[in-house]
Amino acid sequence: MKKITPALVICSLVLLIFSCNSNYTPRPKGYFAIPFPEHQYRSFDRPGFPYRFEYPVYSSIMRDSSYFDPSQDSAYSVNVDIPTFNARIYLSYKTIGGRSVYRLKTEDGYKDSTSLNTFDNLRDDAYKITFKHTSKATSIEDSAFVTPNGIGGVFFTVGGNAATGKQFFVTDTSRHFLRGALYFNATPNEDSLRIVYDFLQKDMEHMVNTLRWK
Repeated sequence: MKKITPALVICSLVLLIFSCNSNYTPRPKGYFAIPFPEHQYRSFDRPGFPYRFEYPVYSSIMRDSSYFDPSQDSAYSVNVDIPTFNARIYLSYKTIGGRSVYRLKTEDGYKDSTSLNTFDNLRDDAYKITFKHTSKATSIEDSAFVTPNGIGGVFFTVGGNAATGKQFFVTDTSRHFLRGALYFNATPNEDSLRIVYDFLQKDMEHMVNTLRWK
C-alpha cells in the first residue's frame, strides 16, 4: 500500500476549498419547444346540423358520446379533437324554446328532469359553468363580440391553473345557442400551456367568426 504524503493531503484540501467557492449560475425553468402547424381550415357543414363553421385541418370532429341529454339537441353537440396538443374543444348546442333533460340526484337515486331552454337560462348557465373555476382561477375576463356574420356572443378567458382557460358562447337570442370550452388532457399549468392557449385561441376565434346558422 502506497503511503500518503502530507504534501498530497494539503494539495487535496486546497483544491476542495477552491471548488466549493466557485460561482454558481442558476438556470431559469424551461419547457419543451412546441412546433406549431400553419393555421389552415376546412368546412364543417354536416347535413341536418343547425350550424356550420370552419375548423382546423389538424383536428377532427366527433360526436360527444358522454353527453347525457337524450333530447334531439344532443345530436348537435360535438367535440373538436386536436391530438397534436392533446386538446379538445367541446361544443354544446341548445335550441332556444326547446327542452333539455337533466339528471338530478334524489334520496331514491338519480331521476330525469326537464326544463325549458330560455335565452336567459342558457346565458346564465354559461356564466355559472365558467365561474365554477373560480377556486383555481386567478382571473376571469368576459368580452362581448359580434362576428362578421352578425352573430353575437361572449368570450371568456380564465387565468391561472383552471381546467379550461378559454370558453365562449354564440347565439341569435331567439333560436340558437352554442357554447364552447377548450380542455387539455393534462394537468393544468398556465405557464407551460400559455403559448398553446394563444395558438388555439386563434382557431377558436376563426371557428366563431365563420359560424353561420341554418
